Amino acid sequence: MEPERLQTHVRALSETFHPRDSTHPENLDRAAEYLAEHLKRAGGQVEFQPFHVEGKEYRNVIARFGPETPERIVIGAHYDTAGPRPGADDNGSGVAGLLELATLLGQKPPLMRVELVGFTLEEPPYFRSENMGSRVHAKALRTAGAQVRAMLSLETIGFFTDAPDSQHYPVDELRLRYPSTGNFIAVVGQTGDGGLVREVATAMRAVRSLPVEFLSAPTSLRGIDFSDHASYQAEGYRAAMVTDTAFFRNPRYHEPTDTWDTLDYGRMSQVVQGVHCALQSLSQP
Repeated sequence: MEPERLQTHVRALSETFHPRDSTHPENLDRAAEYLAEHLKRAGGQVEFQPFHVEGKEYRNVIARFGPETPERIVIGAHYDTAGPRPGADDNGSGVAGLLELATLLGQKPPLMRVELVGFTLEEPPYFRSENMGSRVHAKALRTAGAQVRAMLSLETIGFFTDAPDSQHYPVDELRLRYPSTGNFIAVVGQTGDGGLVREVATAMRAVRSLPVEFLSAPTSLRGIDFSDHASYQAEGYRAAMVTDTAFFRNPRYHEPTDTWDTLDYGRMSQVVQGVHCALQSLSQP
């Protein structure tokens, strides 16, 4: 895993295709083509999932790896941004991780079917609505009767800091259990996830240099459902989010300063390796 490749992807997404919010569908289309090209090059069977919102067409990008097993694992990341921001961490980092995960899957095919999905329209004004790209994908799976063993959302995975007291939490009680320094990756899900969050975190800890924390909590806790994994939970599928915790750590979240040069690509590469370990664990018969 080369950190430079992650940086190349994030820089392209945040500069070449900027802005990539819902009011610039032409740039979202260009970004979708970029994803498709790299996913195909990695060996994925790629297709677009078009849908229409307010008279405009938007597209999810889907790449399939591995055998055509009855069950599948879905890993996704949204490639749109909140308004005309660069969106390096949110969510160029997650998309870059998705593309490099594809490279790993192409080198060593998974034991079961894996779908890597680039979602659009995760951000406002469509956040938490039926128009989210992940809602479209999750509902299509449920309508088709698809069996999904697990879904992981890669949501802001590139910002790390070793500064004291750099990590914040939605409630003070969490400070008693979790680190005060923002140098870890988190696996987050809803209460009743069937042990998915713990399983993913345990597998990711195979990358020993990567601190991994995990939390299952009700959606009343702010941030628990703030990504595409919530779309799959709404359809009854097990789902979790892999995240640097976004605005609980990164002061540039949803700001014009969320640029490619503020991210830690070395640690981001460890996250991608950890997700690959989790995927291997989840794929076991």
